[in-house]
Amino acid sequence: MAISKVYPSAQAALEGIVEDGMTIAVGGFGLCGIPEALIIALRDTGKKNFTIASNNAGVDGLGLGLLLETSQIRKMISSYVGENREFERQFLSGALEIEFCPQGTLAERMRAGGAGIPGFFTRAGVGTAVAEGKEHRIFGDHTYILEQAIRSDLSLVKAWKGDTSGNLIYRKTARNFNPMVATCGRITVAEVELLVPTGELDPDQIHTPGIYVQRIVHNPTHEKRIEQRTTRKV
Repeated sequence: MAISKVYPSAQAALEGIVEDGMTIAVGGFGLCGIPEALIIALRDTGKKNFTIASNNAGVDGLGLGLLLETSQIRKMISSYVGENREFERQFLSGALEIEFCPQGTLAERMRAGGAGIPGFFTRAGVGTAVAEGKEHRIFGDHTYILEQAIRSDLSLVKAWKGDTSGNLIYRKTARNFNPMVATCGRITVAEVELLVPTGELDPDQIHTPGIYVQRIVHNPTHEKRIEQRTTRKV
């Protein structure tokens, strides 16, 4: 009989697979499309010295900001880091190592890792600090730099809907980095708002096939915090 991919809680879904020093890819953009319950469960494992590949580190007290508060992150591979004071404090004090990466390059590094492509050349970052120490090569009339793929030990993603085989559908902008994160992990754990039996999803609507997902947890009570609230006077 097939082994069930469905776990009763986020804590159970991470049990036995989290170790100190892991490279972990996490989906989301700001607070949109982040695996909230899995991030809290990751914090509660007490493991540390993580290298986290994610667009950003959440905000103070939310998302990956929770792991910054407990000093469980050793290094961040990120694109946008401007909304987190604790991130800034740790970076400037030398407590946190940062590998800055252009946003499109970060997404492609994850996609390449999932596709079995070890590296690729891109023009993004040429002539900046991003290019320092990297191989340069000329193609046609332009200079490109070599970027290495990201292959994580563990990937954590958030989907709107999933089935018990791990097939996933993301909703609107929450799709962001999640599809690439899901494929680049040696082990991928998905958190979903709606969980349905296998066969109920339209195959043409599936964004991440279940072959990439090893564990899945149902979390119907996401906070979905607003990162920046903008209002106007009527």
